[in-house]
Amino acid sequence: MIKFGPAGLGSVNEAVQNLETYSKLGLKACEIAFTYGPYIKTEKEALIIRKAAEKFGIELTIHAHYWINLSSEEKEKVEASKKRILECCKVGTWLGATRVIFHPGYYGKKDKQETYLQIKNEILELQQEIKRRGYTPKLAPETTGKLNVFGSIDEIYNLTQDTKCSFCIDFAHILAREKDYRFDYVLNKFKEFDSMHIHFSGIEYGEKGERNHKKTEESEIKKIVTALVEKAKAKNIVVINESPFPVEDSVLATQVFKGIEVSAKKS
Repeated sequence: MIKFGPAGLGSVNEAVQNLETYSKLGLKACEIAFTYGPYIKTEKEALIIRKAAEKFGIELTIHAHYWINLSSEEKEKVEASKKRILECCKVGTWLGATRVIFHPGYYGKKDKQETYLQIKNEILELQQEIKRRGYTPKLAPETTGKLNVFGSIDEIYNLTQDTKCSFCIDFAHILAREKDYRFDYVLNKFKEFDSMHIHFSGIEYGEKGERNHKKTEESEIKKIVTALVEKAKAKNIVVINESPFPVEDSVLATQVFKGIEVSAKKS
């Protein structure tokens, strides 16, 4: 099953109505943007949203704060980053969210191996604390779009092996970072997983990687949907659109998917 949905739920007051609208549009996923911090403040608010998501059959995930750096040389910044992730996990537990997605960190002055080891160890510590507190979302470090930022395909895969965390594959970021979507490589690399969380949108990029997200062209949507239909082994795939028009682009993706499914059945 492939579920499509937007990045963005809207305000607490709009959330239930937005979930109903998403459902009517055929969308089955939604990523709540806590990129500037959780705006859902109480368990009561979260449970109302959770009930609506369950009613409309929409899988919720969370994108954690932009200000996360598990590889900082300053311990205070690392601890603050971990606190932010835990805060998202707490609210995510109330919401019934399946994953908390985050950008793990930066290379800085460290080499790539040192950066990897520090991030791996911080994730292991986070997971122990998550278990102790009884939080339920899985941690999902994301592939990133800039060359100086930790988050290559192999780095994220290695984290799944060393920490048993989940993951987020952002194919727009991969395109910006490597000048190619690398669908075959990625889907083969992660073929052992029954569940995949994916980001996709249009993107502008240069020599150093990502510049900004843009509207997703239908031709690009066809590329990723075709790759997922033909090569992905996972039984449950969530595709979140992060363009400036995430709902519109997600609806287009569902239409493209249905068309490809029909063609596949006929052939």
